[in-house]
Amino acid sequence: MTKIHSSAVIEPGAELDETVEIGPYAVIGAHVKIGAGTKIGSHSVLEGHTTLGKDNQIGHYAALGGAPQDMKYRGEPTQLEIGDRNTIREFTTIHTGTVQDTGLTRIGDDNWIMAYVHIAHDCIVGNHTIFASNAQIAGHVQVGDWAILGGMVGVHQFVRIGAHSMLGGATVLIQDIPPFIMAAGDKAKPHGINLEGLRRRGFTAAAITTLRTAYRTLYKAGLSLEQAKIQLAELAAQADDGNAHVQELLSFIADTQRGIIR
Repeated sequence: MTKIHSSAVIEPGAELDETVEIGPYAVIGAHVKIGAGTKIGSHSVLEGHTTLGKDNQIGHYAALGGAPQDMKYRGEPTQLEIGDRNTIREFTTIHTGTVQDTGLTRIGDDNWIMAYVHIAHDCIVGNHTIFASNAQIAGHVQVGDWAILGGMVGVHQFVRIGAHSMLGGATVLIQDIPPFIMAAGDKAKPHGINLEGLRRRGFTAAAITTLRTAYRTLYKAGLSLEQAKIQLAELAAQADDGNAHVQELLSFIADTQRGIIR
């Protein structure tokens, strides 16, 4: 049976699995859908066309599915989709999308989103990411799987954050950060590959060695970006272990619109 505190407000039309728990003074809007095992903390507001999967933990005072902070927004029924097993802590804000993009903000599965995080309209967040407290990402940002954003990170709109990358605390990111890279600074600068993270996720020693070579090629060899791309393609063709990772790096660079951090 659904456990809904007597002070919570559930608007007609909301769809809640029978195992959902809703804390005191929470507000659930008419177009919200909440999957099995999800718990909503006290005073949280879930509104708009918002869908949550199963086994999510939503902290107190979270605000999910609010209208995008975009002056072009005119009340269109855009969406927020949140997957399974996410932890979203206190005072986090995540907004729906805009029709200028796909109309969708999406959070994947197994993400750890700490207090006071802001994820703006049209962002796409993968799986297994970590957002430390006060990380703030603007609209249309893409965050790859296993990426880590340190506390008080600020990310410019339309930036892409590659898989397995890591941003140090208070980093300002205005261009794309490629996969596997660590960066920090009030204008993000690269600081090697995310070595410890890759080890924890089971990357082989040979794959890590290949990625280290790729990093030196991209950032330490004094090459132009076009020259580095040629050498990275040659490395990808030679490497027995790490080939797919270098190819991922190359594909990311090829698709950049804002340029990569240098």
